[in-house]
Amino acid sequence: MEKKSPVSGVDPLLTHPKCRKFCTLGIALTVLAILSLAFTLSIPGERKITTNGNVRKAAVAGGFYPGDKTTLAQYVDALLRQADPPEIKEPIRALMVPHAGYIYSGPVAAYAYKVLEGRDIKTVILISNSHTEWFDGISVYKEGAFETPLGQVGIDKELTQKLLAADPRILERPSAHEREHALEVQLPFLQRVLKDFKIVPIVFGNDSPELTQILAEALKKNMGEKTLIVASTDMSHYPPYEDAKSADLETLQAINTGRADALDAMLERLAAKRVPNAQTFLCGVSGVRTVLLLAQTLGPTTPVFLKYANSGDSLAGDKSRVVGYGAVAFVAKQSTMPAAPPLGTEEKKTSTNEKGMTPQEKEELLKIARATVESYVKTGKIPEFSPASPALKQPLGAFVTLRENEQLRGCIGRFDPSGPLYLIVQQMAISAASQDPRFRPVSADELGKLEYEISVLSPLRKVATADVIELGKHGVQISKGFHHGVFLPQVATETGWSKEEFLGELCSQKAGLPRNCWKDPDVELQVFTADVFSEEKK
Repeated sequence: MEKKSPVSGVDPLLTHPKCRKFCTLGIALTVLAILSLAFTLSIPGERKITTNGNVRKAAVAGGFYPGDKTTLAQYVDALLRQADPPEIKEPIRALMVPHAGYIYSGPVAAYAYKVLEGRDIKTVILISNSHTEWFDGISVYKEGAFETPLGQVGIDKELTQKLLAADPRILERPSAHEREHALEVQLPFLQRVLKDFKIVPIVFGNDSPELTQILAEALKKNMGEKTLIVASTDMSHYPPYEDAKSADLETLQAINTGRADALDAMLERLAAKRVPNAQTFLCGVSGVRTVLLLAQTLGPTTPVFLKYANSGDSLAGDKSRVVGYGAVAFVAKQSTMPAAPPLGTEEKKTSTNEKGMTPQEKEELLKIARATVESYVKTGKIPEFSPASPALKQPLGAFVTLRENEQLRGCIGRFDPSGPLYLIVQQMAISAASQDPRFRPVSADELGKLEYEISVLSPLRKVATADVIELGKHGVQISKGFHHGVFLPQVATETGWSKEEFLGELCSQKAGLPRNCWKDPDVELQVFTADVFSEEKK
């Protein structure tokens, strides 16, 4: 269980030794922690938890975080001041946040909560897997409040009642919440950055993809507009420092695809690797999977990496046995993006893009993709590039396709960019090489055999019927509920399929729906164009 891990002790503050601003912060916060813990520390497993009028009392105050109100407020505020996440102007749908003791994961969590400052959020849905008891279902804390030294936070009773009525496996089980730290430790941060909000505490009794589907469906039907989901999870548990960093990078790359199946496939591969001492790679996986399942139904959503560290980065961290911490924001599609032209005129836009991107720029993108994959496969490191051309710094989506002996070896892409084109190409190149669930990861001895193709994408455009789809010109995405499938424009050209064959294969092969689903009025059809280029064959 988590409380046996190195994250629940009273060791020095998690810092990055290479980050000078944390060096001075470490001394100040360690003093604050010592002052607080000297007076309030108790062993979480021996603390008697009580409820008064459905008020869930703090279970880990004085252990995972300071138990004194003033010290706790100063501690959290100092962490928030020092956090320096990327600026995010768009709505934030969800966060992935660690849940260890603040002296270890607090600086990483602060990066997530810093991006919430000034936002109007009325309900926060807190989700994690239980660390204290196993049961078959999803426990929702029905009513009342959760209490920390900073005060009480009320339960959104209207939403909890709707969730409890949505499915019999969503149930009320107060004992699952009594000693659970994973949700509680999020509250002091939320209390310092938000005003007038309520919470919905949710704990999974086991990790079940079926249960995450149930919760995602219930949330999709009942969530309000000003709602945030917090998926509370730590990452790799107990491998050596470098093994943890490598495994956690792979997990973060899988999350970066925005796809639940890619995450599950990556976690299976990590488990098969038998990383030394590793017990789990994502202890709150059900919450993260729920967010990924909801990502498209919440509106186009892009994962944005905020911060990573592990317990070995602390001043006295034991690098032989660490726990990883990652922070990710799931951001709504940029509201400031220019409106796409009417269907039928995107060819003109694509032509303009093609004229703007020179052969030299395309060649550089291909070199970036190849160099990134080769470095990642050989060393686990992602090389840095600084292209001079503005065309490579545009916020554009892209697919990267890998082939070996003219056979598909991996293909993953993203429509909604979270950064400049060249960085998206790097991310998708790594994903295609290591996270496509249809293939095993690329090995070092395959690198010289790979051929690279890049498709720079136009924005997705919803269409009423398939009549407007032009084979070889339009790529197509089909969506219904949690089922999604995409074919790039070149698929029709390469296969020679008719339009019915193209759409039928898209429905059945890619989306897992009936072959004629494209005729279903409840299925969403979206089209896009692509500027496709590949390496010249030698």
